[in-house]
Amino acid sequence: MELPFGNVKKLYELKKRADDMKRQMEAITVEVEEKGVRIVLRGDNAVQEVWVDGVLDVRLKEAFNKAVKEAQKKVAKKMQGQMGDFGF
Repeated sequence: MELPFGNVKKLYELKKRADDMKRQMEAITVEVEEKGVRIVLRGDNAVQEVWVDGVLDVRLKEAFNKAVKEAQKKVAKKMQGQMGDFGF
């Protein structure tokens, strides 16, 4: 019986590329200020800072990041079911 080492190697390469892309996305930041609220957001959609009227609000940052993670979990769960349709 032949083991699919070629597939394992491909998966490892994909993982390396995905990790590299993740690091690149984390390095991108966007800062937006609107009506006394300033938000610093990374390219991976993680909120770094939230300022309201010049005051850093860690609670808002944590709430935004929690909401993003929950949304990502729901999307991943939905995509898992659809990936089965493709034979994954």
